[in-house]
Amino acid sequence: MIDQQKSMKRGLTRYGDEAFSLYLRKAFIKAMGYSDDALARPVIGIANTYSDYNACHANVPKLVEAVKRGVMLAGGLPMEFPTISLHEAFAFPTSMYFRNLMAMDTEEMIGALPMDACVLIGGCDKTVPAQLMAAASADVPAIQLVTGPMLSGTVGDQRVGACTDCRRFWGDYRGGRINDAEINEIEGKLVPTAGTCGVMGTASTMACMTEALGMMLPGGATIPAVAADRLRHAEMVGARAMALAADQIRPSQIMTPKSFENALRVLLAIGGSTNGIIHLTAMAGRLGIEVDLPAFDALGADTPVLVDLKPNGQFYMDDLHRAGGMAPILRALKPLLHLDCVTVTGRTLGEEIDAMPAAFPQMVVRSLDDPIHAGGGIAFLRGSLAGDGAIIKQSACSSDLLTHQGPALVFDSLEDLANRIDMADLDVTKDSVLILRNAGPKGAPGMPEAGYIPIPKKLATAGVKDMVRISDCRMSGTAFGTIVLHASPEAAIGGPLALVETGDQIWLDVPNRRLELLVPDDEIESRRTTWQPPATVKADRGYKKLYMDQVNQAGEGVDFDFMTKRPFAAKTPIS
Repeated sequence: MIDQQKSMKRGLTRYGDEAFSLYLRKAFIKAMGYSDDALARPVIGIANTYSDYNACHANVPKLVEAVKRGVMLAGGLPMEFPTISLHEAFAFPTSMYFRNLMAMDTEEMIGALPMDACVLIGGCDKTVPAQLMAAASADVPAIQLVTGPMLSGTVGDQRVGACTDCRRFWGDYRGGRINDAEINEIEGKLVPTAGTCGVMGTASTMACMTEALGMMLPGGATIPAVAADRLRHAEMVGARAMALAADQIRPSQIMTPKSFENALRVLLAIGGSTNGIIHLTAMAGRLGIEVDLPAFDALGADTPVLVDLKPNGQFYMDDLHRAGGMAPILRALKPLLHLDCVTVTGRTLGEEIDAMPAAFPQMVVRSLDDPIHAGGGIAFLRGSLAGDGAIIKQSACSSDLLTHQGPALVFDSLEDLANRIDMADLDVTKDSVLILRNAGPKGAPGMPEAGYIPIPKKLATAGVKDMVRISDCRMSGTAFGTIVLHASPEAAIGGPLALVETGDQIWLDVPNRRLELLVPDDEIESRRTTWQPPATVKADRGYKKLYMDQVNQAGEGVDFDFMTKRPFAAKTPIS
């Protein structure tokens, strides 16, 4: 029997004759110009997610070449292969709808193609989670390489960057404070270079969490996409992939309950995207690890927001990189982290922190005793309207709305929202609580980033900039406001939001972690008996049918049920 554990002998196509399979494989690959010497070397797969639709990944071809250089300098054979590429602004109905498909695509290619280790190149919001979900399931040695954030730009005398400023300017446009010509000019300057959003959106959040998780080489989270250091880092990744192949360090040895807790600590400390919870939950679920959201909320008691970065603060990702990237963050969090976690370097997180460059004065990352926001960036809410739980990014809320009571204004769907939000006779005041339902994993479908419900135009023009908003969908990490998200179960399957009526009183109490529908229990039960699911949750064919039949809820990561490893064998956080 041929040894199938290494190089071109791995995973031979089944013809009933293994020697023939290897012979045929080598015959065809030699048509690509490879020599016997090259084909005898360890093979490093490189997942190529370049697409003309994806500006976040515009630098991927150069990164692939740099990774190849690192692999070859270390004596290996690099082999790139394509997978799905997702961009948040170029996926209908939403990129989240396709995250699981990308994860399946990547996992199957890792398993189907001969490779001793894999370099995963991602950047835009859903690509890194999809790749790490795939790595967790395939459990072949793997290392993450991100494309990196864009540089910030300018509009007039204002410094800008996608996409927190996108939303700020759009709010001004809706409110009549800037005109058509001005918004068109701004549109051409918000994304000045290739790369992911230049603020602490989902892409930057996932990059920082991945470095803390141990699946990325130190320093890789914040290097700008257009920097020469990004290419040098990619070369190092290629060389390190060779070492991972030799040492057989697998994702399951790195992605543990302790390392997931480290990533959750970082999520809180950076004021990261709420999407980070869903993605990390899906990644952990692939390894049979359950994310305990109340325990995550408890981490906030001693994990304040340390990073003064938009949308929570004033700086941009290129500022964070100049301030030392993840080094000052991990150094500040060191007393709270599990330092014995193994990373892709083969060393522990504690050893990597000790080896970081010396600290220097900077203004972007604060100390634990001088945070920009105390009490945790993200809070987990319970109560009659929260169901199994909902979350709120309290560090991005208006302080005067953290406790609030007001009448509900219900929108039954994304279409209903679009049709009515700007009506001149809309019965709404600044004290109203805007509710968007049937926009969750199944209801939309795909749980879009629609939780950033626009301020009704009649209020926006009057100067109102924030209101309490509640939904069963998600919000971009670049967004801000007093916004409750991920209400679960979603309305489309009968969750609490399905039973709210316009005019009902809603009580939000973030300090006490409560979200309540102030309606008598008997009235709620009466409404439940007449509720019917929306017709949109059904599908007859294709990926949509698979998605509708198998997708789970926000608290389980919005992964497919059959991809989650059950029963859960562990929980995170563990402390």
